Amino acid sequence: MREFLTSRRAKITPERAGLPTAGQRRVPGLRRSEVAALAGMSVEYYAKLERGSLAGVSAGVLDAIARALQLDDAERVHLLRLAHEADGSAAILRRRRPKQWKVRPSLQWTLDTITGPAIVGNNRLDLLAANHLGRAMYSDVYADPTSPPNFARFTFLDTAARRFYPDWELAADMTVANLRTAAGKDPHDKSLYDLVGELSTRSDDFRRRWGAHNVRTHGTGVKHFHHHIVGDLTLAYESLDLRAEPDLTMTIYTAEPHSSTAHALTLLASWTATTNPSTTVEIDHNAPKTNPRFAP
Repeated sequence: MREFLTSRRAKITPERAGLPTAGQRRVPGLRRSEVAALAGMSVEYYAKLERGSLAGVSAGVLDAIARALQLDDAERVHLLRLAHEADGSAAILRRRRPKQWKVRPSLQWTLDTITGPAIVGNNRLDLLAANHLGRAMYSDVYADPTSPPNFARFTFLDTAARRFYPDWELAADMTVANLRTAAGKDPHDKSLYDLVGELSTRSDDFRRRWGAHNVRTHGTGVKHFHHHIVGDLTLAYESLDLRAEPDLTMTIYTAEPHSSTAHALTLLASWTATTNPSTTVEIDHNAPKTNPRFAP
């Protein structure tokens, strides 16, 4: 809580908060006294909350802090989760995870009926299941047979990620924000913190982003990829929580009809129907769309 509130306070300039800017400032952003004034509480009380002493804090107080710090929806939810963890009320909602998760046949059948790329992942960004087109699209993530596929490890530890994500900086920011959000949901997830510790040790890029305490809601949007078989892809995605599985999400990707990406997915589907997705083949991207190599 202390680090999160301090980082949010540092992001709000006096001008953005509608406060005078006279005098020199030793730290970026707002002072504690300014946040307290904006939230309608004493500076002593706000300082106590920022230190993490949240016993008995009301929803109204948290809302006042969220408004003072101009938190977005994802940040507001994160603040509420941290407060519930601090007073112990989150424990009753925490679900026990199986020691080893296996995809249910019915879930795999569901994935396989989806015509576009579809995957299932958890809060730690493990890639747990996929349909054939999903495996083909993420063949780089599956490339290391000695390690379970994980998007965070791929993004920060695999050089192929900087080719796969044309805007690698944005992909890296989103990856860490997703992990930080997961940490707010369950600070007792040992596997998550083992992953964070590993990445913090091995990647300066990850460690710097983790310290920023940014969070996000991963629900819908557009992502850009550069696939080593079919080239550039621009895909819309929808992420759906699975009620039967704690902390698991199904993400389905779609292309704009009749677009170059839609054609590329058709090529990728033809390729994966006849070829092992881990196999690299060379494609002439200048060839006409009726290239017989990709005939269904």
